[in-house]
Amino acid sequence: MRTPFTLSRRHLISLAATSLAWPALAQTRPLRIVVPYAPGGPIDVTARLLAERVQASLGTVIVENRPGGGGNIGADVVAKAAPDGLTIGIAAVATHAINPWLYSRMPYNAATDFTPITQMLRVPNVLVMNAEVAERLKLQSLADLIRYAKANPGKLNYGSGGNGSAGHLAGEMFKKAAGVFAVHIPYNGGNPAQLALLSGQVDFNFDNLATAANNIKSGKLRALAVTSAQRSPAMPEVPAVADTLKGFEVDTWWGLVGPANLSRELTQKLHQAFAGALQQPEVKARFAQFMAEPVANTPEQFGEFIKTELAKYEGVVKASGAKVD
Repeated sequence: MRTPFTLSRRHLISLAATSLAWPALAQTRPLRIVVPYAPGGPIDVTARLLAERVQASLGTVIVENRPGGGGNIGADVVAKAAPDGLTIGIAAVATHAINPWLYSRMPYNAATDFTPITQMLRVPNVLVMNAEVAERLKLQSLADLIRYAKANPGKLNYGSGGNGSAGHLAGEMFKKAAGVFAVHIPYNGGNPAQLALLSGQVDFNFDNLATAANNIKSGKLRALAVTSAQRSPAMPEVPAVADTLKGFEVDTWWGLVGPANLSRELTQKLHQAFAGALQQPEVKARFAQFMAEPVANTPEQFGEFIKTELAKYEGVVKASGAKVD
């Protein structure tokens, strides 16, 4: 006769599988993904979509938005969390490559306070001109823009969402690589900068491809080049800046990190779950709606990528003179 405390072979196998799949603590506490930005944006959408897709292997997953400080507040929550695999968060180009050089004081060290898990997505930026301005100046290509800027130093200007923003820094990198000068006009956010471009107050911007796509398709903006290393599958007819200026590459990117000292076992379990979700066809299709390309690289590759981006933006931010006190 089986006693009340005797487990069947099937129950034993089930319990063993559960214990191998995830720490025992996760059975009573959910996995938390900290998004350092407000709800509703592409990064938040990404986190929520993937949270749904990994629950079968990781259990309950919740998304917690902790905006503020240009992303620093939410990133710091992850940096100071216990390395138990129950708190992870989003690392973005701002929080882990730009802000460390832009802010006079940082609450965390982007290079040492995190465990990379996987890069999730990248979204190209695009150099766009007001279509009427481009037509008036007879600028059909990036090479045309560079020739005009060299022949007319200081006559062109470009807008951005503010000093130290991705659009500002992309513009500074372009000016240096092309050997041209254009006046930078900062606005209070990406939307005002785009409106200024559409109204002809500025000549060109470096904008997010997803944000600019509708105005490009309608003919209001002329896309001269995307800033990714290669052409974007979302708009393959637009050449890359790197086709003209070798080595130029600026992407908006984000990925997953945990706190420092997250064990290799937990890191690998998280990586397998999220990298697998990123490869699902329906997930790829959803991301394609905002021009994003999945990048399910390894923890080691993502770690090296963050180091490279951190080093790249150090010189750019310092040369721009942008600073947040």
